[in-house]
Amino acid sequence: MFLKLRTDLRIIFERDPAARNWLEVLFCYPGLQALIFHRIAHWLRAIGLPFIPRFISHIARFLTGIEIHPGAVIGQGVFIDHGMGVVIGETAIIGDYALIYQGVTLGGTGKESGKRHPTIGENVVVGAGAKVLGNIQIGNNVRIGAGSVVLRDVPSDCTVVGIPGRIVYRSGVKVSPLEHNNLPDSEAQVIRSLVNRIEALEEQLQELQDTRSDVKTRVLVGANNLIEEEKSLRTAPVCNVRNREIQEFLDGSGI
Repeated sequence: MFLKLRTDLRIIFERDPAARNWLEVLFCYPGLQALIFHRIAHWLRAIGLPFIPRFISHIARFLTGIEIHPGAVIGQGVFIDHGMGVVIGETAIIGDYALIYQGVTLGGTGKESGKRHPTIGENVVVGAGAKVLGNIQIGNNVRIGAGSVVLRDVPSDCTVVGIPGRIVYRSGVKVSPLEHNNLPDSEAQVIRSLVNRIEALEEQLQELQDTRSDVKTRVLVGANNLIEEEKSLRTAPVCNVRNREIQEFLDGSGI
């Protein structure tokens, strides 16, 4: 336990440029304080002591604004930055060197018993306000964008953004865990693709209208053909989505 606490203290200096000395970190960082309370409560719960571990967790919530159930398993080097509003459920598992920002919830989705909270891999970054819900697996080196809602498993080396969370693969690209301004905007890409598709359809419709004006002399045959073509455009149930980004967005991009 003390080895983990020493690693928790050291990782703060590596990841937070505002950390200047150990005294300031020890007394002014609620994320570290919450972890200290949790590791004591988790150890007491592991030896079978009733009530006291949960009471320690309650005190820690009152003092730090961070609620961690004593049953949660948290690895070494975990950094809860600022931390206000963070909630970590009873059966949650957090791997080593995870970075968690304020407002994050690692929660369940119902009243089921057993494992009902997420498992977070190593070197995972969970952005401010993100919600990771249910008994799901989050792989190593995953980055979850601020405000995202993740409800399904995420493989390693991926970035997840949006509501519901959608995967954007970034395997093999080294990214700083603090580089939140570099998250991709999958919704903007899909909207841009849809706008391009609408413009293409409008051009096709304009060509059909121009063609109809040029064949006025063939009223019966030409007009009927054009009406059928326009009708097929209006009544087609699903357009032919040529852009893979749109299809991935509609399918949830793999999650």
